Amino acid sequence: MKKLLIMILTAFSLLSAWGGQANADDLKSYTQPFQNTTQTLSGKSVAANTYFTKIDYWDVKKASLNLSYQVSQIADDQTSDITVAINGVKFYSFRPEVKDGVQTKTIDIPLNLIKGSNNLKIYGQILNKAGKSAVSVQTPANWLTLYQASNVNFQYNLKQPDYNLKSFYNHFSGADTISFGQSVIAVPKQPSDGELAAATYALTGVTRTIATDTDQVRILPDNDGRVKAAPYRVVIATYDHLPKRYKHEFSVAKLKHRGGLKLVYAKDKYTLIITALDDQMLQKATRFMANTELMTETKKPVKYVSAKTATYMSSLHYDGSRQLTTQGVTLSGSGHHEETFFVALPASQSNAYGSKVRLSLKYAKNLNFNNSLVTVYINNRNIGSYKLRAERADNDELTFKLPANLKIGSGFSVRVAFDLEPRQITKSDNTESPWAAINPTSKIFVHAMEKNTLLFSNYPSLFIKNNTYDHLAVVRPQTMTTDDFEALSNLFNLIGIYTKSNTGQIKFYQHQPDHTTLKNSNVIVLGTPGQNAMIKRLNDQLYFRFNARFTHFISNEKLSIESDYGKTIGTAQLLRSPYNPKRGLLVVTGMTPKDVYLASTQINYQKTIVEHGGDTIVVDQDNNIYNYRFKKHATLNKHVALKQTIRKNTKLIVYLVIASLFMALLVAAIFMILWKNNLLRKGKKDEQR
Repeated sequence: MKKLLIMILTAFSLLSAWGGQANADDLKSYTQPFQNTTQTLSGKSVAANTYFTKIDYWDVKKASLNLSYQVSQIADDQTSDITVAINGVKFYSFRPEVKDGVQTKTIDIPLNLIKGSNNLKIYGQILNKAGKSAVSVQTPANWLTLYQASNVNFQYNLKQPDYNLKSFYNHFSGADTISFGQSVIAVPKQPSDGELAAATYALTGVTRTIATDTDQVRILPDNDGRVKAAPYRVVIATYDHLPKRYKHEFSVAKLKHRGGLKLVYAKDKYTLIITALDDQMLQKATRFMANTELMTETKKPVKYVSAKTATYMSSLHYDGSRQLTTQGVTLSGSGHHEETFFVALPASQSNAYGSKVRLSLKYAKNLNFNNSLVTVYINNRNIGSYKLRAERADNDELTFKLPANLKIGSGFSVRVAFDLEPRQITKSDNTESPWAAINPTSKIFVHAMEKNTLLFSNYPSLFIKNNTYDHLAVVRPQTMTTDDFEALSNLFNLIGIYTKSNTGQIKFYQHQPDHTTLKNSNVIVLGTPGQNAMIKRLNDQLYFRFNARFTHFISNEKLSIESDYGKTIGTAQLLRSPYNPKRGLLVVTGMTPKDVYLASTQINYQKTIVEHGGDTIVVDQDNNIYNYRFKKHATLNKHVALKQTIRKNTKLIVYLVIASLFMALLVAAIFMILWKNNLLRKGKKDEQR
């Protein structure tokens, strides 16, 4: 009996362990990298901020902070400590080992402290040991480096989507779903131009919400195996081209003059079908999907849109002003403290002379005001420092001017650093006094100017105006291959990241458009010479050209090309449009669709496009990448360039005008002196004699 009992208990234990392991295996894992780049913090007491999000359909079972860091190697009688806080609540402290090289630390985050959007703050402090006491020491050797490899990992169960558009869209556009390649947009095997345009609207609408530079949603033909395998699918087609299994979901009568969106759930496959009787209403329906606000407000499984349905995205007109914080930020304790704010600028604009940061501050009155100051950095570049003053502690307004030549990009960081020294040094720097607060009225004013260069350093901004597509005409292959779909997805993944509105126009063409269309549009030409006749017509305009028989690329002044090697490269070339010198023309081509795809991999993410500052990119099948500039003058619009030059050099022009007036007055004064003393008239009298 005893043996039987032992056997039963053993079996029960094994079953419990197996069940626990099965549940653990069912958990999904997603690692969210921090947006911050590697940064070094110096000072006796340092702090850094970063942000991460928890997606609403996760049932989180465990969250871990994975820190990758390095601290200064100091004398044996000094120790370091690091404290971690989430949403203002400190929950973990530790002492890192004093050793060379990068260290790692995994810390469990209390689940009850995690919200949807989270602020993670990391504090560091260096202490000197003097006998039994510890006193803080100010030295440049006190530093803490946080590496970009730091991240937060979530272990979670996935909540299945509810049967409504809001829930489906949240899952479809979720960072984990896209990272795992589980979201796809499906179109007919050989889609019409209108269907491709509709799919592109949907793609760019989702892309603008993606926070990473490593994952994307793809447009694929509906017979691709990845479409069948994907749990989350958006099927886009006119009603006549819909797969038979979906046609019965719609009534032709209900689709008259309308576009329809309908969910179909079956066997862990979640599908949104978007269809209409014609291209115009199909594109109207996909513009609805491209509007995040409308999709996340729709709590039903079916939606019909008509020509009168307002599908445009709401947007605030950019007036150059950006609020740094909506709630205000308070930094406590002596030593060095930092707060970083991220600012988005319309992609087609850049910094011009006159931009400035205006800080509204409050701070403690018990500071040593001889040594306490605030410093502002733009993308880690110091733009100025001010000493804090006792008489302004309750309400201090400070203005920092940005240099006119400071390149800030479409997204940049404003870092505000405080060095707070109390009147008397205490044993610990973690006291709640002194303190400094950044008020919600703090702003950055960016005096922006439109970018005006025809280079990849300005791509895709030159194809975007007022935050949306600027009359894009896409000439695509007559017969689309899988590589062509991949290349198209790459192109519009990047364009979508830069667009903030769904009101622009994209038109696809299988043949060369008429002259009026070419003159009024920015043009993208995609494919091989065999697939796309327009590439043959443009061959003489290309920087990298094909031979007369269009069998390989030929050499030019930048690169010698062996004939067989010329069959294995793809190029992306940014040209001045021969149809309108104020418009751009992008040609992505190669001998095979695979080569075209390889070229497109250099213009798919922000992290790749920033590597290219010229007007031509060459990629071979061994993944060797070359970047060239052929244009001597990259200005797109000379009239705009002249206006920008004047705006950028306003001060210099004012000085020159003042100097010219001074010289004119000086010459006039000399003339009057000579005239008054009869020196000029005397000369004339001598001539008359």
